[in-house]
Parts: sequence; structure tokens; C-alpha cells
Amino acid sequence: MPQVIESGVAYLALKAAQKLYGKIPDALKPDEFERVQSMAQQQHQLETRVLAAPEARDAMVPPATLSAAMDEIRGRYPSEEDFFSDLERNGLDEAGFAAALERELKVEAILEKVGTRAAHISDMDVELYYHYHPDQFRRPETRLARHILITINENIAENTRVAARQRIDAIAARLAKEPQRFEEQALKHSECPTALDGGKLGDLPRGKLFPELDKALFELNAGEVSGVLESELGFHVLRCDVITEAGVLSLSQARPHIRKLMEQKRKRVCQQAWVKQLLEKK
Repeated sequence: MPQVIESGVAYLALKAAQKLYGKIPDALKPDEFERVQSMAQQQHQLETRVLAAPEARDAMVPPATLSAAMDEIRGRYPSEEDFFSDLERNGLDEAGFAAALERELKVEAILEKVGTRAAHISDMDVELYYHYHPDQFRRPETRLARHILITINENIAENTRVAARQRIDAIAARLAKEPQRFEEQALKHSECPTALDGGKLGDLPRGKLFPELDKALFELNAGEVSGVLESELGFHVLRCDVITEAGVLSLSQARPHIRKLMEQKRKRVCQQAWVKQLLEKK
């Protein structure tokens, strides 16, 4: 399989292979490799056009930004050795990788600059969007939920099915008398990371939990604690803190979301038109 010499293309090929196939280029099948290489070459040519445009004149990537981006990518690897090994397998060294990353960040900065040319979003634009897209602002019923989890593991004495059931029954009995102690009991006994936040699962619509838990949660009244429930994770006790009825967001509630959505869309359209114009130039 041919090796990619140009570090910028190698970097783009690595990203494309991971995005499309979840693999490194060396692990691709021949047809996958050809597709990835073609995409990387085209992307590199486009980047070259962008970097040669007048809008690129003052574009720069602050060293701190590049360093932070490098550190973030390095952090995805178990060790420095794994990081450098991956670079080597893909025809890259640290300097080439950093240069390709800086090039990519510079292109992104130029596109952001071009995006500022997008037309301003007026209050009338926002209001029209709200009135012509009513389904987007319907809010389902949600429940602010907490839980306590005791896992089942037959290899751990205190987590065998019998022992786990005894533990969750004792917790449920305490909460039946004093439901206000839920957060304290979660912190002391729950074997879920949410224990650190009093067992808080968040504000949930239907369908987000295991079916057994979901059904029980939406049968509770605000402030009520469930009996013992079982899922594939183990035994649970749930509490419903707040019920938010289904409804429609008001214009004032929806306004920030609409404005952001429209600004992003207009910016993309502006960027795409600019890139198309670049590609049409001889």
C-alpha cells in the first residue's frame, strides 16, 4: 500500500479514516484506503485555496491555541509512546503533525472570519422562525429524577443478589419513613457516579431510562419515592423531585435558541458560498 509523503495530506487521511471507518489508514481495505486518500487530497487542495485567499492575510494561530489542541489530541492516547507510534505508522512525525494541525486551525480561523459577513439576524427574523416552526418548540413532559443503585455481582460478598437485595430493602425502608434523606442515602450507599450529586439523574423525558425505571418514574408524583426496582445494572430506588408538564416554549424562552440556530445557519451559507467562489476561480 503506498505511503503518503505530504504531512498535511497524511494528517487529513488519518482524520478521514477515523471518521469514516473508525480505523487508522494502515488498517483500511484497499477501496477504503483509496477513498480516504482521495478525500484527503481534495481537502488539502481546498485548504491551499483558502490559505491563498486575501482573507487569509492576517490569519494566525496563537501558540497557546496550537499547544492546547496538541495537548487535547495527545490526551486521547494512553501514553506518549502510543501517540508517537501512531504518528509513525501514518507517515507523520511530531513536527509534521503540529504543522498540519496549525494549518487546519488557520483554515478554521479564516472561515470564521468569512462567517462574520453573514447577514444580521433581526428580532423579526426570530419571531417569524418561531411562528413558522411551532413543532420545534413543543416541550415533552419531564421528571427531575434521582436514584440509588446497588449493583449485583455474585463475586463480591456484599453484592450477591441476596445481599444486594437486603441492602436496597434497608435503604428503601429508611426512605419510606424519611424521604427527605434521599440525597444523604445516595451519597452514602449508591454505587453509581451520580451518588456524588445526591443521585441526581437530571430532568428526563420519557424513554431515557431502562424501561422498568422509566415506567416507575412517570407513575410517581412529585416528591414521591419508588419501591425497589430492578434493571440490568442492579437494584434501584427512584425519587421524582419535580414534574414539568408538556407544553410549548414561549417566544421569549425560545428566542436565544432560535437566534443561535439562525446565526449558525447563515454563517454556514456564507462560508459555503465563499468556498464555492474560490473553487470556481481559475
